[in-house]
Amino acid sequence: MKRRSLLSALAALAVLPSLGLGQAAAAPTFVFTAIPDQDETRLAERFGRVAAYLQDKLGVPVKYVSVKSYPAAVTAFTNNEVQLAWFGGFTGVQARAAVPGSEAIAQGEEDKQFKSYLIANSATGLKKGDEFPKGIAGKTFTFGSRASTSGRVMPEYYIRQAFGKSPDEVFSKIGFSGDHTRTIQLVQSGAYQVGAVDYSVWELEKKAGRVDESKVSVIWQSPPFPDYQWTARGDLDKTFGAGFTDKLKAELIAIHDPKILEPFGRSKFVPADNAEYKPVEDVAKQSGLLN
Repeated sequence: MKRRSLLSALAALAVLPSLGLGQAAAAPTFVFTAIPDQDETRLAERFGRVAAYLQDKLGVPVKYVSVKSYPAAVTAFTNNEVQLAWFGGFTGVQARAAVPGSEAIAQGEEDKQFKSYLIANSATGLKKGDEFPKGIAGKTFTFGSRASTSGRVMPEYYIRQAFGKSPDEVFSKIGFSGDHTRTIQLVQSGAYQVGAVDYSVWELEKKAGRVDESKVSVIWQSPPFPDYQWTARGDLDKTFGAGFTDKLKAELIAIHDPKILEPFGRSKFVPADNAEYKPVEDVAKQSGLLN
């Protein structure tokens, strides 16, 4: 009886080291998301390629998860449901304020000098010019998402500057399409006469043959401002090991594959830091969109 008990105890002890090794080998999954600024199918394809690239380079499981809205992306980041996000300028400011220690680590080369376009249905008769188009007053107007930098925050700032009034006082009707692809569709169809859109999405949609310039055209482009960026939580090294954040940043900047970059409308990714987005924060505060 004693011999059987001793053998059972030894067998149990023999199992413990193997359990420990199994747990150590199971690396946590690195999860990221992105603001839904385009059609969901195109986003899944774009970020699926990023996930595969990062998994190969970082040596940990990597997963992209989609969200339904810009605020949902910020909430997922705040709650540590994701550890990295492709944010717009404004959502990045919101996320970093909610999670102290978080960092903007990379941006598209084009994001340092980003632009908003105002687009108009051809039936309005509005034409492109260098001056802000005050002829948009009284028209129906759609922004993108309420939290979009290029589709709402910056356009609203310039509308207020031009008219000294809120958009509600300038336009006969205001809408929020939810994403830039939808904004283009709404203005092209005539559902709204004028809209504000991310210039990179406009160019991608035009390249893909989804813009009919006999029905919709660009009538104004904004002065440049900082926009999209990859923002990482400040506790990445604690979760994934010392140096993980630096490695992540290096691998994002090292992306040269056109199959990854072209769907972003970016030529490459370059280093970013939080201070670069202070102009967006200031504009959002002036417009009453950020406390």
